[in-house]
Parts: sequence; structure tokens; C-alpha cells
Amino acid sequence: MAETSVVSGSKILIVGAGIFGTSTAYHLSLSHPNPSSITLLDRNAFPPAPAANSAGPPLGASYDINKIVRADYSTPFYMDLAHEAIDAWSTNPLYQRFYHRTGWIMLDEKGSDLAERIRKNFRECGRPDPTKDMSFEDVREAWGGVLRETDMKDFGNAYWNPEAGWAEADKAVEAMLKEAVQCGVQYCQGHAVALLLHDNPKRGVRGVKLADGRTLEADKVLLATGAWTSRLMSGIEDSLSIEANDRIEQQVKAAGVCVAHYKLSKDEKEVFDKMPVIINGENGDIQPPPPSSFLKFTNGRSFTNTIMTDSKHEISVPPSYAQDVIPQALKSETVDIIEGIMPQMAGRKVAYWRLCWDSVTPTQYQLIARHPDNRLSNLYFSIGGSFHSWKFLPTIGKYISNVLSEKSNGHEKDQSWAWKDARWSLGGTRGAHEKSLPKRELRDLEDASRRSRL
Repeated sequence: MAETSVVSGSKILIVGAGIFGTSTAYHLSLSHPNPSSITLLDRNAFPPAPAANSAGPPLGASYDINKIVRADYSTPFYMDLAHEAIDAWSTNPLYQRFYHRTGWIMLDEKGSDLAERIRKNFRECGRPDPTKDMSFEDVREAWGGVLRETDMKDFGNAYWNPEAGWAEADKAVEAMLKEAVQCGVQYCQGHAVALLLHDNPKRGVRGVKLADGRTLEADKVLLATGAWTSRLMSGIEDSLSIEANDRIEQQVKAAGVCVAHYKLSKDEKEVFDKMPVIINGENGDIQPPPPSSFLKFTNGRSFTNTIMTDSKHEISVPPSYAQDVIPQALKSETVDIIEGIMPQMAGRKVAYWRLCWDSVTPTQYQLIARHPDNRLSNLYFSIGGSFHSWKFLPTIGKYISNVLSEKSNGHEKDQSWAWKDARWSLGGTRGAHEKSLPKRELRDLEDASRRSRL
């Protein structure tokens, strides 16, 4: 296991207080000789508003009512990392109280080998295999019958893992964020709109410019900016004439999914409290209700939002409008998926909608690395969550801290998280979370909505 290495004497700016940025700030605060030299910048206020609030959730995929915590991976690398994170979730009092080991049931489509690849890794990982087959008849009768009416015709099998679960996402991030600040980390609210270069090109990045005109400077800058990374990088890539194949968009793309939330009555919550995390094949997932009593459905069919920059480069970015503005075609698709997996929800009003944006990589392995261009030698990335990285909140920061100090995390991690030669155009790579890869454009769903009103 890698130890967190101290970045002694460095003034560090972390842009983005999602799980990557918050975890890094927390782990640095435990080892840095001067935590007050670490600044964590985010658009959201401190502490961030609850994910479920009348003004809409804070920006960023990390701020949510709940997130899945599981070791069920088709790659041994991520299964091992997830086991490490789950051990932390289970034992550290800072976030243990937000972790709920409810188990999960995975319904896998006919013809898919995903469940078998996951279970093979469990058998070979050196730990007891917790998984077992469940018949569709048993699935219908379990957990108070929440899936009793589910149409199972498209599924080939189901397996149960009692060791998976979920966490109260916004509360866990807030707890870690507060701990980092209490240790001395400086929190700054602001919107980074541009990276600033030193006049001396050998000194790399000077800091960031904020939307209100302020500037923040540091010796090292870490972008934990998720889906907003390509937009932030575009200006500096233009000024340095970086070729298209060497731009950040070839490493990560912004992708979104649609999420629907239903408000439960007290009696309904008592019923749904019995349920595990439900994996609805490639269609997404359903998570048990947190104390706020919202039942959350995620439509797993992701999409990009590709635009053309002023310099004629295509990048995917979250749209400029509020994330609770959803094309009607996407709403209809999501409701159809919900009513297929839980017909008892038919006709229910959705309490609130959300477009949840993350950055995804071609292999769904994160990008945790220094920029390879010598002119940006003090610019680092911790991005590429690919809709599966939230669970690593307790542990990922120590590895990012090592990257900041140029210390190896071991050959496998260094290679897995490095700036990669792989390009999106290659395709065909089996990754860590393949169903997260976007295969459509948000504008096509918007166009479908407009056509339906004509």
C-alpha cells in the first residue's frame, strides 16, 4: 500500500472539491508541514448545500444524495482498490456513519458476460467470494417484493452480493472537506475560467483566473475539475499551440446521465429501506433511499455535449443551462426504464430531475498524472471518474498526493493512471466500467424533444 508522501514547501492549488479534490486536500492535510499552503477552490460555498435542496444540487457528480460502494469489477485492479476503500468505509469513524452495507443485486442482460467476469475476479482475488446466484423467482420475493412486478424477459441471470452497499454522498464529502479545513487547508469559493502561465516558460502554470477577476497562484496546480476540464484547458492549449491529439479531450470527455428522484412517504420509505442497490443491466441503477426519503433512479445511457471552440476544436462540456433542465425525450426514456424495472412507480410524479456530469476516459481508468508537456510541468490532473470512482473517496487522495510529489504509487497504478497514448478513435477496449461510455449526443435528445412538440 502506498504511503502518502509530503510535498514539502510547495504551495498547492487544488481546483475542484469533488471526491478527487477533497480526498487529496484531506490526505495532504494529514502529512503536509504547512496545510495552510494548500488551497482548495470550488464554485460551491463552504460547506456545500445538501444535494437535495430547493435551489437544485450543487454542481459536480460528487455532490449527490447517495452513491454506490462496491467491489464488483470486471478488472482485478479496481476490485483490489475497491476492497481497500470498503475497508476504510467500514472502519474510519469520519465517514463510517454514512456507509450502508445493504448488498446489491445485479440483473445482467442475455448474452452479456459481465457478471461472470466480475464473479471470476471475486473467486481469484484472495478473499472469500461473497456472491451467489439468485433465481428470478427469488428476486421477485426478496426485500419485501420491491421487484415482484419487474419484467425479467431481457435478463439472462442475476447474482447477489451482500457486501456491496451505498453511502450518503453529500454528507461524506462534507465531513472529509470539513476535516481538511479544520487541519488548516484554505477553502476558496470561486469559478476558475482560465489557467495562467508564467512569463518564464520554464516555470509552467502560475495559477488560475476566476470569473470575478481574482487570481490564485501556486507552485503546483491540480485540476480535479471533472466534466469541466476540457473547457478550462482549451484556452491554454490554444495559446501553446498544442496539437489536437495531445489535448486533454483525447484523455477525457464530459459525459452526462439523467437521474430521476421520487419523494417517498414515511410508509413507502419503510418498504424501500429493505431494498439493496439494484443494477438494472445496462439501463442504470436504483439506490435505496437516504434519510431525505428520495428514491433515485439513474438512466445509465450516457451522452456527450459536443461543441466547437473558437479555435475550431471539438470538446464535450456540460451545457450552460441548469442541470435540472431535461429534454422531454430523455425524461420519457428514463420514465420508461423506471416503469420497466419497477412498474409500481407508473404514474408517479418525479420530485426532481438532474443531469449528472462526469469525465470519462476511453478505458474508464482515471487520469492521475502530471501533464506531459514540459511547458506545463507543474500542472497535474485527477479526473476521469467515469461514473464509478466516487467509492474511492476515503483512499484515492493519498495516491494523488504521491503523484504531486513525483513519488511512484507502484508500477501498475502509475501505468493505469498515466497520460495515455490511447485515443477515442481506437475503440474496442474493454474497460473498468464499459457501460459508462457515451454513445450519443445530448443535442439529438433535445432535437427529438423539439420534434415531438411540432
